Parts: sequence; C-alpha cells; structure tokens
Amino acid sequence: MDVVQTKRNEAVRMETLAKLPVFWDLTGKAVVLCGGSDAAAWKAELLLACGAQLHIYCPQRSLGETMCSLTVRDLPNPAAAILHHDTEWSAECFLGAVLAIADCDDEQDAEVFFEAAKRAGVPANVIDKPQFCQFQFGSIVNRSPVVVSISTDGAAPILAQAIRRRIETLLPHSLQGWADMAQSLRERVNGKLAPGNARRNFWERFVDRAFTEKADELMQDKLISDIHHAFGGGEGTYGKVTLVGAGPGDAELLTLKAVRALQAADIILFDDLVSDEVLELARREAKRMLVGKRGGRTSCKQEDINTMMINFAKAGKRVVRLKSGDPMIFGRAGEEIAALEAQDIPVEVVPGVTAASAMASRLGVSLTHRDHAQSVRFVTGHSRLGHLPENLDWNALASPTVTTVFYMGGRTATEIKSRLIEHGMSDCTPLVIMSAITRAGERRWCGRLSDLDAGIIEIGVDEPVLIGIGNAFAPALERREQPIEHFVQMAV
Repeated sequence: MDVVQTKRNEAVRMETLAKLPVFWDLTGKAVVLCGGSDAAAWKAELLLACGAQLHIYCPQRSLGETMCSLTVRDLPNPAAAILHHDTEWSAECFLGAVLAIADCDDEQDAEVFFEAAKRAGVPANVIDKPQFCQFQFGSIVNRSPVVVSISTDGAAPILAQAIRRRIETLLPHSLQGWADMAQSLRERVNGKLAPGNARRNFWERFVDRAFTEKADELMQDKLISDIHHAFGGGEGTYGKVTLVGAGPGDAELLTLKAVRALQAADIILFDDLVSDEVLELARREAKRMLVGKRGGRTSCKQEDINTMMINFAKAGKRVVRLKSGDPMIFGRAGEEIAALEAQDIPVEVVPGVTAASAMASRLGVSLTHRDHAQSVRFVTGHSRLGHLPENLDWNALASPTVTTVFYMGGRTATEIKSRLIEHGMSDCTPLVIMSAITRAGERRWCGRLSDLDAGIIEIGVDEPVLIGIGNAFAPALERREQPIEHFVQMAV
C-alpha cells in the first residue's frame, strides 16, 4: 500500500489549482446579462467580442450611458448579437442560456439571482461578489486567436492587472497575424515534414520570426519556401546560437529580447556571474551548463566553450550563450562569433546592461555630465597575462575631462593608482569602487584616488569589482552625510 501510494505521489505533475482555466466558445450562444451599469457594460463588450447572442435584462430607465451606446453601435464580431429586454429578469430568461451574469446592488438580490440560475442549470457570475460566482473573468491579454487570461481567484484583481501589463509588453500586437498564419500552414507542414527535428526546426524558426517580423503575404511565401527547403533536406538542420547579455544581476534589467531567447533555448551555457534570478526566467526544459571563467579559479577554456556551442548547434539545438553584463564589452564575444561563423552556424547577439551603466544608475550619477566629463572610457583591469595591458594611453586616462571605469581591476588597483598619478591625475580625484552591482550583496566604497588601496581592502577581490574614476563621481561624494574617505555601504 505504501509503495503504491509513493508511486502515485511521484506521478503527480500538477500542483493544486484554485480554479480550472477554461476557454469557452460562445459563438452564437445565448448569454443572459442582468443590469445596466458600467461594470455590466464591460462584461457585455467582452461577451460580444466572443460572438455571444447577448440578452440584456434591464429597464430602459436603469441603463447607463455606456450600456445605452453599446446597444446601438456596430458590433466587431459578425456572429454577435445584442437584444435589450426592457424589463427585470425572471426565471424564464435562463431558458437556452449557457451563461448568466448580473450586477446586483445588494447581497440578497445577488443570492436570489445566483440560486435561480443554478436551478436552471446555468453557470452564474454576480459581478464583484465572489461568493455568488461559479466562474470568474480573468484579466485578459488579447491577441486573438492567442488569448491569455490571468486569475488570482478573486484575491487580488489589481495584481492580475499588473501581471497583464507585464505580459502585454512581451507579446507584440502582430502576434494575431502570426497565429492566423500558423493555423493556415499547419496541415501543409504536417503533410510535408515528419515529426522530429525538421518539423520542430521549422516551427522554432516560425516563432523567432513571429517576435521580430511582420506577418504579411511576403512572409507567408517565405514560410512556404522554408517548408519545401526543410522537406528537401537542405540547410536549416543546424540550430543557432544567441549571445545574450544577462546584465549585472538584477533580472528586471534584462531586455524583452533576452527573455524571449532564454524561453526558447534548448541549451544555456552561462557564466559564473549570471544570477539565479536571471536563470529562473529560462525555459524549464533547457539544459543549463556552467562555463564560467573567474580570475584565480579553475575555469572552462574558451576553446572548449566554442566547441560546445558548435557541437550543440550542429545537433540542431538552440543555444544561448548567457554572459554577465553586455556580451560585446569584455565578454570575448568576438572570438565566439568568429568560431561560429567559420562553421556557418547562425549567430545573433542580444545586448545587455553593462556593469558601468548599472554602477552609474545605482549611484545616481551621469558618466558624461557636461560639467565634469566630455568622454567616458571602459578599460580592462587585466590582460591575458593577468596584469594591466601594456598599450593603455595613460595620458588620456589621466585627463580631468574623462570618466574612466576599470573592469576587473581589483588585483591591479595599486598599479592603476600609481600610473594615473604619475601621468598627472590629482590624487584628490573622486573615485567609487563597487562589487556585486544590483545584487543582494552589493558593496560600494566612495573616496579619493589617494585612498584607492584602502578601498580595495575594504571591498575585497572575491567578487569582480568596478573602479570608477573621475570628476563625474563628485556628486556621489557630496551626497554622503558622513566623511567619505573610508565609507563602505552595504546595499539594502
């Protein structure tokens, strides 16, 4: 008995649901709506958009302005109809109806309506009275035939609306045309392409285009060409690689395009600095592989990473190479792109928020404030050999009109300080050191160039640090209430 019960529990794949989400075809079906308020009018618009035959029961004198305008205007769905009954509802109104909705002033009226609908066997909903609802209306994102509905089981409608706004930003309005096109192409695809890689690759390419291109007649011709191409066994059996910028750590700083890439990936090769919050946005089925490179630690060789991307893509996989910050800034993206292009593997780059931009936003400073700097430079703090690059223009970096941000400069900070002072920079120049930017463990130190060594000791080098130097950081010092020179702030 215990063994059977354990196996049964292991087989459960769906957690408890507050309500079953159901999408109901109302085309040509009779629906009863009692009431003439604005709330009732909104439900009427929703039902009519679904093609319902809507029967409104409400005396003319009680019809609100919105409902009155609805009864006389043209309907967007040709299958819909609206019939106004200038009377209160009665038990007979439920005959032949598939749904019943009402807007009742008090609990007693709501209960009477609810019980009458139940006796007639018609599912009922009394607006804003969840105790008298057999079903609920979710907050809707409409890209019909793509429809997304969000419910909080009546607990927090405002939260459902906030979720809807988030989803709205992710789904382009052109998605409707793409869904229609998918419907028209499905039989042709199934007839030409056998289940497996060829069919899956076609639909994955289709989805890629759905989020980036227009669904017009020319696109349909391209898609038909893709079907014949895949059927003939030509190119297109390869997957693709997308280099994605994960930003400094805060998942909310990801671009929409980055999120879409993560949610479409089969394989994710991610750096050590990519946050768990970012990885949580990835497709659940995606295989995640850590290929991070960290100074002073055992690291995955770049050549091995290149080989992995090439092999996975040749196996038809959609690979995301997920890099902290922006992949095109100190991310060795150039080497990876060259390796992929040499194998004729499609590669795309999705930019991310680089650490210097995140540093500026966290400090509330402009790196190119016109009163302080006329240029900004991002400089690597170590070369391939682990020390400062030998070809840096220290005269230019020491200029008071330049804002300089050193990446990965924790272990070379002492030499950075001496070189800048040697080439004429004042040792009083404002300076900020930050680590774990935008993460829970963010640390920052504000001071002067003369105290750079002390700042590095305070911050430490266990995490990669950014060193920002220049008069643009002066406001960050001025905002401090305490003496700044040895101030360390832990992010809250």
